[in-house]
Amino acid sequence: MGYQATFRRYEIKYLLNEEQKAQMLQIMEPYMKLDDYGRTTIRNIYFDTDNYRLIRHSLERSAYKEKLRIRSYRAPQPDDPVFVELKKKYQSVVYKRRLTIPEKQAMSCFHTGRPLPVHSQIGDEIEYFREYYQTLKPVVFLSYEREAYYDLDGGDFRVTFDENILYRQKDFSLNSRIYGTPLLEKGQTLMEIKTPGGLPLWMTHALGEMNLYKTSFSKYGSAYQQMTAGKKIQNKQRGIRYA
Repeated sequence: MGYQATFRRYEIKYLLNEEQKAQMLQIMEPYMKLDDYGRTTIRNIYFDTDNYRLIRHSLERSAYKEKLRIRSYRAPQPDDPVFVELKKKYQSVVYKRRLTIPEKQAMSCFHTGRPLPVHSQIGDEIEYFREYYQTLKPVVFLSYEREAYYDLDGGDFRVTFDENILYRQKDFSLNSRIYGTPLLEKGQTLMEIKTPGGLPLWMTHALGEMNLYKTSFSKYGSAYQQMTAGKKIQNKQRGIRYA
C-alpha cells in the first residue's frame, strides 16, 4: 500500500460539544463521507529536548514551529509500518514530511541514536533535525480516537473529529494499551478542517450558522501545559517558591 509522504495545507481547529458535532455531521452528509478506516485510535510518540525546547518555542506563538513524532494508526506488530513525521508550520501553513518504516526499525533507531534506514530527501531532513537538536528523546505518548471524512468530489478537503485525547509521560510503546490523562472535557470533540486552500461555501455557511470560531489547540502543547502546571503544584506542596 502506498502512503502519502508530503502534505502542505491549512489546519483549522474547533472545539465542539456533542450537539454541535451531531449538527455538523448532518450538514456534512451531502458533501463528505467517512473514510474506509472508520473510527481509529491514533498513537503518537512526541520527541523533544531535555528542556522541551521544541514545544516551548511553539507555545510562544512563533511564526515558525516544528515537531517530530512517530505515529501509528493501530497497535503495530514489529514489522508493521509506522510513520516518522517531521511537522512544520510557517505563517499558518502546515508542512508535513513523513517516512514509512517498520515499527521495530523506527523504535530501534530512536532508542540507539542510529540513522534511519532510508536514504531520501525526507530522510535527510529528519536526520538533520535529529542532529541539530541532539538531545531528542520521547517525552509524551499521545493517543486519540479519530473519525476522518473526505470530500465526495474527490478534492483534498478533509474534516476530522478527535475524541478521548489522552497523554502520558511513560510507556513509550506504540503497541501498548491506551491510557493516560484526558485533554478534553467530557463530551468535547476537536474538529479539524484540513484544506490546501479556502473552505467550500457550504462549510463557511455552516460555521457561521453554528457560531463556531476557530481555536488554537495543540495536543502536545496542551499536554505540556498540563504537565508543567502539575509540576508547579507539586513543587509548591514541597515548599519550592517561584520568583
